[in-house]
Amino acid sequence: MTTSTKRLIVVVGPTASGKTDLSIALARHYSAPIISTDSRQVYKGLKIGTAYPSDEQLQSVEHHFIAELELTEDFNCGEYEKRALERLDKLFEKGDTVVAVGGSGLYIRALCEGMDTLPEADSELRSELADTLLFGGVEALAEQLRELDPEYYKVVDRNNPARVMRALEVCLVTGMKYSELRKGEVKERDFQIVKVGVDVPREVLYDRINSRVDMMIEAGLVEEARAVLPYRHCNSLHTVGYREMFDYFDGKITLDEAVELLKRNTRHYAKRQMTWFRRDSEIAWFSPIDYPQIIKYIDSQFGE
Repeated sequence: MTTSTKRLIVVVGPTASGKTDLSIALARHYSAPIISTDSRQVYKGLKIGTAYPSDEQLQSVEHHFIAELELTEDFNCGEYEKRALERLDKLFEKGDTVVAVGGSGLYIRALCEGMDTLPEADSELRSELADTLLFGGVEALAEQLRELDPEYYKVVDRNNPARVMRALEVCLVTGMKYSELRKGEVKERDFQIVKVGVDVPREVLYDRINSRVDMMIEAGLVEEARAVLPYRHCNSLHTVGYREMFDYFDGKITLDEAVELLKRNTRHYAKRQMTWFRRDSEIAWFSPIDYPQIIKYIDSQFGE
């Protein structure tokens, strides 16, 4: 265990749970900057569909990894780990505390524990899987993954083809389960970490998700999705919120159907997020309105 005085407060939770508001409050309390652990907010041009922090929130607290990458840039957990740790080094030169917030489980793991070194697939296998994705969709890849590694299938973001394909690659190359190979040694970090989870009753969370989608539509999600349509092939846009709109643009479904699918798919995504986070025994769960208790807990973990 590190004896460093540098501290990382990690705020996690499903989409629409209120973790952004909590992170802002914590950042203000501790006079700390925020580093995002969201795998989609890191891209430019996705303000509405990925629910960037508001302009007011971005101005009130220093943020990192929000709208930093072009849609065409490839970015993965390993690259995030490298860049995020470099960014933390610089932030810790200015202060003792940084707040990390987001709902991407693998990014949080990369930041706190590091990623396992896994074998790369050969070009022939990768080409075969790309063809499967093209002609059968991510569902075809996910079904293969379900057969080879049902444990990881339960928690993987099945709206993210790159993530599904990568897990399937590892299974096929090694003949082992991706979920087993990922259980490597935790890398020692030279800063203290405390994890706080935002816990909201399921029915309340689902109502929030439905309301958020309605607000996204009112805010211009259709127009935003149309603006990024030329980049639909990029991994950055293989995500809930844009795929449904693209199907609408293609004439496969109506706008009303796209909105209902977006609500349903977001609810499913939130459920998978909670399945992932519940497996982490280091996360202490609180209602988002239990702010005094959250502060008390964080201070107690840091010995204050």
